[in-house]
Amino acid sequence: MTDDFMGPPWQADWTKAAEDNRAGLPATARTLVDAARAELVTAPDPYFRGIDTDRDLPAGMSVEPVQSTRPAGAHVLYFDYGRGWLRYYFTPRTTDPQIVIDQCVWQ
Repeated sequence: MTDDFMGPPWQADWTKAAEDNRAGLPATARTLVDAARAELVTAPDPYFRGIDTDRDLPAGMSVEPVQSTRPAGAHVLYFDYGRGWLRYYFTPRTTDPQIVIDQCVWQ
């Protein structure tokens, strides 16, 4: 165990509701969700803080906070040009940083 802050890839957990929603999607949509999750867990900063920090995301993906007044709160990762999204929050603990995805939607 190290006392240094751990970096990507981040651990990502799904709430039961989000995992059930993901499991109920068609295979093509699940592939898009998996790609979005992969971008999220490999990002240097899962909150994409700063100007144009999400510019390296693939076309059709973007990130924004759920509430602009809570930049360290829940965020939304949009994928498939806004047809789908993952709502998540990040806990930047030193020993076990973690992303929790609590909503998975594709329409």
